[in-house]
Amino acid sequence: MSTVATDNAILVSEKAKAKVQQLMKDAGIDTDSSYFLRVSVVGGGCSGLSYKLDFDNEQKPMDQVFEDNGVKVVTDLKSFLYLVNTELDFSDGLNGKGFYFNNPNASRSCGCGESFAV
Repeated sequence: MSTVATDNAILVSEKAKAKVQQLMKDAGIDTDSSYFLRVSVVGGGCSGLSYKLDFDNEQKPMDQVFEDNGVKVVTDLKSFLYLVNTELDFSDGLNGKGFYFNNPNASRSCGCGESFAV
């Protein structure tokens, strides 16, 4: 099953989906449909901006809501401006383990892949 890119969305790869589902199960919230993945952009990191991931179950009025590959992703409007058409992926390889973002909006990113600049 391949992911169909839609304009102005946040996408989730198969590996990221599997890891999100595993983490939700480990946290005991996998059967509670009110929970979703909150993605945000915060100041900091070696390139100026950093990504932040959390599980949440409270939507705010200006939140942008997406669903891709069976994962509900929510972000605040300010963060979404940096995250348009970004894909959340997961790597368990030797060169780095964890979630990372394929962000077409980033003009540069750091070596760790956790911060970026626009």
